[in-house]
Amino acid sequence: MTTFLVQLTDLHIREPGRLAYGRLDTAPYLVQAVDSVLRLRQRPDAVVITGDLTDFGRSAEYAHLAALLAPLTMPVYLLPGNHDERDALRRGFPDHAYLGTQGFVQYAARVGDLHLLVLDTSEPGASHGRLCDQRLAWLEAELDARRGEPVVIAMHHPPFRTLIGHMDAIGLLEGADALEALVARHPNVERILCGHLHRAIDVRFGGTIASTAPAPAHQVCLDLAPDAPSAWVLEPPGFRVHAWDGRRLVTHLAASGRFEGPYPFHDNGALID
Repeated sequence: MTTFLVQLTDLHIREPGRLAYGRLDTAPYLVQAVDSVLRLRQRPDAVVITGDLTDFGRSAEYAHLAALLAPLTMPVYLLPGNHDERDALRRGFPDHAYLGTQGFVQYAARVGDLHLLVLDTSEPGASHGRLCDQRLAWLEAELDARRGEPVVIAMHHPPFRTLIGHMDAIGLLEGADALEALVARHPNVERILCGHLHRAIDVRFGGTIASTAPAPAHQVCLDLAPDAPSAWVLEPPGFRVHAWDGRRLVTHLAASGRFEGPYPFHDNGALID
C-alpha cells in the first residue's frame, strides 16, 4: 500500500490583521494550501511542515496558525525554523506531544511505511542554521535503529548551497559536511526535506536527494547572482507530495489553488479533436 506524505513549509503566519513584511497577508494563502491538500485524490497519511511556521514566533501567531491548520484531518508534524520560537511553539500546540518539553525539537514518527526523522537546525536569535554534535548524534542513533527501512529526514535549513547568495549566507553554516557523511553511511535515507528557500530545489546529497519546497504564499526570487538582493515574489505557490510505493519514494510538486479541469484526453478511447 502506498504511503503519502505532504510537505508544506515557510508559512510565516502573523496575528490576524497583521501583514508579513508590512504588505502580505499570508493567512489566506495557507487556507488555500490546506484546501488543496484536502482535495488531493489520495488522502495523505500525514503532513510535515518544515519550519518558519510563524513570522516572529509569538503566541498569538501560533494560536492563529493552530486555527488555520485545524481542518487537516491527518497527523500534522511541526518543526521550527529561524522565524520560530521553540517554547512558544510548544505552548501553541500542547496536544503535539512529540514536540517535547524542552531543548531541541527532534523526534521520530511513523508515517505509513516511512520513518520520519525531524532535525532541529534553528539557532535562537539567528537567521542561519546549525547542526551541533548533540543533534547529529541523535540522528545517528535513530538511523542506526532503522537500518534497511525507508527513512525521510525533515529539517528547516537546507544542507547545500542553493546559489541564491543572500539565502546561502543564512543557510546551514555548521554541520552540513558531517550530515552528508552520516547520510552516506545510511543508504535507506530516501529524502532530506528542507524549507527556508521558498522554492523547489533538488540536489544530490550524501547518496540521496535533498530538496526544498515552495511556500504557500511568497517565494524567494530566482536570482543566482552571488550578490543577489534579498527579495520575494508572488510566484505561484505550491507544496510537495512524497509517495512511497514500497520500493521508491516518488516526489511530485503540487500547485496550491483551484484550477479548471480535470478534462479527459480521450472520448471512448479516441483522442478528442
